[in-house]
Amino acid sequence: MLLWINGPFGGGKTQTAYELRRRLPGSVVCDPEHAGFGLRRMLPPELRGDFQDLASWRQGVVEVLDLALTGQDGVVIVPMTVTDPDCFAQTVGRLRELGHDVRHFTLLAQRETVLRRLRERGLGFLVPRPLRRTSVPRRDSWAVERLDHCLERLREPEFAEHLWTDGSTVPKTADRIAVLAGLTLRPNREGAPRTRLRQIRVALRHIRFD
Repeated sequence: MLLWINGPFGGGKTQTAYELRRRLPGSVVCDPEHAGFGLRRMLPPELRGDFQDLASWRQGVVEVLDLALTGQDGVVIVPMTVTDPDCFAQTVGRLRELGHDVRHFTLLAQRETVLRRLRERGLGFLVPRPLRRTSVPRRDSWAVERLDHCLERLREPEFAEHLWTDGSTVPKTADRIAVLAGLTLRPNREGAPRTRLRQIRVALRHIRFD
């Protein structure tokens, strides 16, 4: 089974993916962004755009995920924003055509909730709380520019199943996905401080600078 976790940039996809991996024995996280940023780095700066527009990225994602699904027994978890219907068909749709059990979930939240998460992710938790209300890291400016488009497009029925996360924690969101996918997670016995520290480590490992 493949769990594709969609949602706007800063919507909690990566944190949810690693929470699922932590509590789902044998599962792995396969992040298509690694391939995308690698392709971008191959291009001169003036030619770098959205790597999802590259046919090589779409085809490569399908090839690698097909290999992961056929080569190991555990659940494959994919945190990746996809809002373009053609890209969705050529990745999620293509994997289904190949016979894989792909469960797609879109994490949604109100605009202000996503902006707050963008302010706090990475090292943002070190910024004094009053400044977080207006300050978004420069590296996330592209995510902010795309936010309204993402929220509008991802509400469409083709991107269901929709999960609203404004009032939910990451562990609770993972629980909901597991129930909908028919999976059993290990009980979450972490306290809030330990959960926060672990989520900070996940965020720091996934800071993008290019």
